[in-house]
Formats: sequence, C-alpha cells, structure tokens
Amino acid sequence: MFPVSRCRLGVPTAPSAVLAVALLSSLSRCSHLEPKDPAVSALSSYFGTKTRYEDANPGLLRGPEAPRRDPELLEENCTPVQLVALIRHGTRYPTAKQIRKLRQLHGLLQARAPGEQRTDAAGGRDLGAALATWPLWYADWMDGQLVEKGRQDMRQLAQRLASLFPGLFSRENYGRLQLITSSKHRCVESGAAFLQGLWQHHHPGLLPPDVADMECEPPRINDKLMRFFDHCEKFLTEVERNDTALYHVEAFKTGPEMQNILRKVAATLQVPVDNLNADLIQVAFFTCSFDLAIKDVKSPWCDVFDTDDAKVLEYLNDLKQYWKRGYGYTINSRSSCILFQDIFQQLDKAVDQQKRSQPVSSPVILEFGHAETLLPLLSLMGYFKDKEPLTAYNYKEQMHRKFRSGHIVPYASNLIFVLYHCKNAKTPKEEFRVQMLLNEKVLPSAHSQETVSLYDDLKNHYKDILQSCLTNEECQLPKPLAVTAEAKKMHTQQEMEGRPN
Repeated sequence: MFPVSRCRLGVPTAPSAVLAVALLSSLSRCSHLEPKDPAVSALSSYFGTKTRYEDANPGLLRGPEAPRRDPELLEENCTPVQLVALIRHGTRYPTAKQIRKLRQLHGLLQARAPGEQRTDAAGGRDLGAALATWPLWYADWMDGQLVEKGRQDMRQLAQRLASLFPGLFSRENYGRLQLITSSKHRCVESGAAFLQGLWQHHHPGLLPPDVADMECEPPRINDKLMRFFDHCEKFLTEVERNDTALYHVEAFKTGPEMQNILRKVAATLQVPVDNLNADLIQVAFFTCSFDLAIKDVKSPWCDVFDTDDAKVLEYLNDLKQYWKRGYGYTINSRSSCILFQDIFQQLDKAVDQQKRSQPVSSPVILEFGHAETLLPLLSLMGYFKDKEPLTAYNYKEQMHRKFRSGHIVPYASNLIFVLYHCKNAKTPKEEFRVQMLLNEKVLPSAHSQETVSLYDDLKNHYKDILQSCLTNEECQLPKPLAVTAEAKKMHTQQEMEGRPN
C-alpha cells in the first residue's frame, strides 16, 4: 500500500473570503485565454494521444456535464462499494521540445521570399503566407502545463462520475476520499481541478474555492505508481535509452507514406522539401490539435492536411506508443505490474471489510497520471491487441487496428474499476463483482468479453500478474555473462586433457 491524501470537502465558513479566492482563481485561469470560436476539425479523431476527450466521446459535445449512464452498468441488487479510477491529466500545452520545433517550422515559412503573391499548386490561397502571419503564441514556459480546458475536463469528469455513483461520491464519504498523483504539475493540477468539480457538484451555482479552502490536502505524489516506467531500469535501458528500440517509428518516417506527405506539404507551403522532415510535419499536425484542444479554434495548420494524411500521421504516433508503451516489448507492460497489484490490493481490502460488515475505509480512490501510465496497464491486461504487430511496413493492413491511442488514451482518459456487493447472491463467490469502465464506457473483460466479472474469477484470470510479476525481478537488467570459478576450472581441465571446449 502507498500513502495517499485524504480529503474533506465542507462548506467554508467565510463566504466572502471564499468568493475573493474563487474570483482571483477564476481571473488567473483566464489570463492566457482568448474568446473561443467553437470549431470541429475533420482531423479531430486522428490526433492520437493529443486527442480531445470529447472527440473520443462525441456525446459530450452536446452536454459535457450531464452523466451518461452506460446501459451495461449493474443496477439491480448490486451496490457499488468502491471505485478506483486511474485518470490521465486533462488537456495540456505542448512541451518545450514541440514548441521549439514549431518555431523552427514557423521560421522556414517566414524566410520565404517576401512580397511574392503566390498560390498553391491547385491555384488556391497561399497557406504558407497565412501560417507565416498566424500568431505563434506558444512559449517555452508552457512546457506541458495544464491549460484551463484541462481543468474543465477534470471538473466535468468529476461531476459526471459523482452523478453516476452518488453513493460513493456522497458528502459523507469526502473524509475517506483518497488521491495520489504523478509529480508532474499537469497531474497535480488535474487532481485539484477534479476536487473543485466535486465541490461544484454539491454546491451548484457557486464558484469553487481553492483546494486549501475545501479543508482538503492536495493529492499526494507517488511516482513509483504513477510513473513506474521511470523506476524500471530494464525499461529505461532496453527501450527508453535504446536508439534502436523505435526502429519501426524511424523506418516509417522515411517510408513511402510519410514521404508522400512530406512532398505534398512542401508544395502546399511552398518551401524546399529538403528543409522539411517527418518531425516537423508531425509538429505541424499536432499544432492543429493544440489550437483546437486549447482554444477551440480551427487554425490554418489544419488546412495543410486532409484525412488521408491524418490517418498516416496517426499511425506514426501509434507506432511510437505501440513500441514504447504497448505490446512492442514485454517490459513495457510488465513494468506496470506494481500499479496493477496496488489496485487489486485496494479491492481486496474493500472486499475483506465488507465481509466483516465494516464500512469500506476508502470508497473512492483517484489516481492521476499519464497516457504512459494507462497504455502499459491496458496492455498488461490484454486489451487492444492486434493479431499482427504494428510495423513500419504494414500500414495498409493495420487500417482497422484495435490499437488506436486517440481512442484509448485521449486527454482526461480514465480506467475505472467498480467493485459491487450483490445482495441475494446464490453463492459467496457471486457476492462481489467488478465492472471496468474505459472513458466512462463499460469495458468488457479481455478474456471472457462479459461486461461484469465475478471478483474471484477476475483475480484468477490475472493470477500470474498478481502473484508472479515481481517488479524488482521484472525490472532488473540481465546479469552479464560471467565465467564462474567452476567454468574456469572445467576450461583448464579440458585444455590439460586436450579436448575441444
């Protein structure tokens, strides 16, 4: 078990102070925003891990705060007694590395010969000129920070979950709420925004105060769980720091699909093709996604690409996720055993308390991490595995693949385990059941495709992971081949006897 924060969200006793804090908080959140121009791009569903949550859940575009109850959720005779949610942070700014690449691309456009009136190859507008004058408002300090839209993602998710599971998210349970988070600022801030959403759910019409004014500790940082990959030496050596681990990603960048896009974009922007590369093309594509996700604006960057281009660029992103976080290497998923086991330790504890007729000490556990937290765990559990691996050479064959990162881990994505206690169960084994939800939709069991599992059956299916996946052993580098004293002795004896060794 790992330490977590506990939270009590009561109504503050100084309304004027709360209002002042909330007003200042609201003003600070608006300082980098501009009026929104609602936009939907035809490319929206192809942005991979940069996909908006509402594009993975289109129904939310009509009502982002209204709960959407999956008809497969258990109701009759079964009461949810614990919820463990693994949540990716909300919408964020680009990283400083991405911003530097965008600045490089922007410089190429501005370096074109000035004063020329140009049209593209089809006689249309000069997109290069439009982009050269399009505001480059991203700055290095933003570096992956949570944006206001990301806070909104979290507040709205909190309100929907509180409506969906009112017994678990009741005000009486606030004192037993547990939160842990990655050390990254965007995750810490996501946890705080989630708590504000819960506060709003119970105090409709009022601006949420800061977390400190809710008499609630901020989420507790635990990188060994939320960033397990940073603590796994085998993963770091064999994948993260291994220049050849992403061979298929680099090969696809120079393959025919990407080279076609490279030539097309060079012609559209009217810059020398030699000045472009796959990384710059990808950052241009992601800039369309960032402008859409952060400002709700369809920028000219989106006009550079069509849906065929978007599918290729999505595959490039999925290749990276597959080989670095998914099924590409076994250690990618096995490094997440520590998190998987911790989830089941929490569920075990709740089952034991229920059997003893005790209240569940932690009815709601919220864990805030990254796409890199969720993808390995889902791979460990056997989800979204294609018959053939994703490679640089089978793009067309993988057009209908299961492994599409934007559909699995968009911003604010969530994997939720709900433990139920079922009355009138025929046997003790049937008394406790589990449902899993991915992005608020019931996720059928990977082994049985059933929408609900008996808790004991689920544990039995994952017995190897729960009992045999020892993080210290999984993440330990293989020892270098050493000549032991016994081997030396045998070698010497063979030489003396004149035998080949």
